[in-house]
Amino acid sequence: MATESVHDLDDGSLIDRVAEAKDELFKLRFQHATGQLTNYSRLGQVRKQIARLQTELRAREIAAAEELAASNEENA
Repeated sequence: MATESVHDLDDGSLIDRVAEAKDELFKLRFQHATGQLTNYSRLGQVRKQIARLQTELRAREIAAAEELAASNEENA
């Protein structure tokens, strides 16, 4: 994730990354519950990564909706 910016990914890749990060978070939570987790800071890192990805997806959704509204106004 550090080598590649979130802004450079396409929508499908973003959705895939969110799914991967949520799966990793689930596994980390399970390790934490069973006492096997050694790097507790990774929980926070993955949560923040999910938030960044979802924020970018939402920003793209809003931009698409605004473009659609603008094109509807021009056609009306």
